[in-house]
Amino acid sequence: MNVFIKWLILAALIIAAIACYSYGSTTGLFFFIIAGFVFEMAFWFKVFPIKKKSSHHSCSVFKVFKN
Repeated sequence: MNVFIKWLILAALIIAAIACYSYGSTTGLFFFIIAGFVFEMAFWFKVFPIKKKSSHHSCSVFKVFKN
């Protein structure tokens, strides 16, 4: 996926979140506030993806006890 598509998806997610928050707060429909939260979390997880931890510990404490 190229960079332009990624930025387009991020922009769509944050715009959808803002729109849902705005509509939910003016109408009082809690569903749209939840939908805004879901879109916002999708935005943040797309910006900062969760990286898998490697099985090797780089901490020196583990190296000491390993020997």
